[in-house]
Order: sequence, then C-alpha cells, then structure tokens
Amino acid sequence: MTLEQLRIFVAVAERQHVTRAAQDLNLTQSATSAAIAALEARYATKLFDRIGRRIELTDAGRLFLVEARAVLAQAAAAEAALDSLAGLKRGSLALAASQTVANYWLPSRMYRFHKTHPAIGLHLVIGNTEQVAAWVNDITVDLGFVEGEISNPALSVTPVAEDRLVLIANARHPWAAHKKIKPADLVATEWVLREKGSGTRAIFEAAIANLGLALKDCRIALELPSNEAVLAAVRDGAGATILSEVVAAPAIEF
Repeated sequence: MTLEQLRIFVAVAERQHVTRAAQDLNLTQSATSAAIAALEARYATKLFDRIGRRIELTDAGRLFLVEARAVLAQAAAAEAALDSLAGLKRGSLALAASQTVANYWLPSRMYRFHKTHPAIGLHLVIGNTEQVAAWVNDITVDLGFVEGEISNPALSVTPVAEDRLVLIANARHPWAAHKKIKPADLVATEWVLREKGSGTRAIFEAAIANLGLALKDCRIALELPSNEAVLAAVRDGAGATILSEVVAAPAIEF
C-alpha cells in the first residue's frame, strides 16, 4: 500500500466517481481504476460497489476511508515538519513568553523575524514564568522566553538579553525623600507584587532572602496579575514594588 494509492482511494471515495477523481488528480482514468483494483486485490477486500455508472463505498470501504484520511493527515504533518526545517521556507513556530518579555521585548523581534521569514507563522501565548516553563516542558509550545529563573533540569536555558529590576514607589511615599533604603524599611511599608509564579516576584523573594528576610515578613497590600496593574496601583499610592526597568521607565520621575 502506498500513499499515492491512499490519495486515489480517498479522492474516488469522496467524489464517488472514478473519472472525476482522475481529472482532479491529473491522472488517467485507467491509472485511477488500476490503483483501486490493486488495493482490493492486495487485501482481498471489496471497497466499492459498482451500481450502473455510479460507485458507492462498501461497509469495508467506509471503515477504510477513516483510516486512509488519518494516514494522509499524518503524512501531511510530517511533510510540514520537514518543510519547516528546510531553509525556513514555510512552517510555524509556537512561542510563549512571560508578560514583561511578551509586552516589551519580544514583539519587535517577532516582527524582524517575520520580515526575514514571512512564510513562517508565529503564534504567541502569554503567561508568567512558571506557566511558560510548563508549556515548554509539555511541548505545548516550541520556545519560551522568561525573565525568571528556571529550575527544571529537562529544559535547556540560554540567556538572550539583559534587564534589571528597579524599586519604585509613589512620589508621596516616605521613601521618596530617602537616599538609601534599609532592610528594616522593606518590612515597614506595604507592597504591591505580581502573582505567585511570576519571574519578577521570584527575583524579589530571592533579593530579600539575601537580606535575611522572607516574604511573610513583608506587608503585602495587593497581588496583581500584570505589570501594568501593579504600576497603576503603585502610582496611586498603594505601596512599593519592584518591576522591570523597561516597564517602569515611562512612569519614573528622575
């Protein structure tokens, strides 16, 4: 059994007509009929009933049609996978990124990639660092971009850019008049933080741990699921936070 025989069988089954299938496949009627006859002879199974000038699938033919379509779909997927590797001429790339990366760093690079490889489809989903790592691990996406630490030994991690986190607060916050923030100040103020699982939050926890503090020592006023929400709350005086400098820069008064 060959893929060509399967394609011919499916074409004939869908059209219920040998001549029309042959025309659509750019084959002769005799070659099309021969392919069907070869399948029936090889497996000693009748696939079509000939009714006058019409043909209809037998029960065996209907069952075989389901399997034939599945095999052809798998073959098409395999071809697409190979094509995507052949000089990046066509294919698709599923990406995932944590919020800071997805909103501020990745879009321009996706656009440049598109300009260079316009036939490659790009698809992006956004989550926090923990979610992106899980999607990559589950092969839900091909590539993930995060700003937090990844501890999964099954994943390969390569640095591609640098950013830094900055401590920010409302201009009316007591810290605005301080030139230096002490560890004791960190537990005396209220905080607006990203949700658990975000890279920004994980880095914050690691930073205060280096000072001998834990998150439970801090007064958490709000936990919010996006950088923009955190920034808006801090701007309105909800507390202090740490955010990517890229995110915070437009709101910082120098």
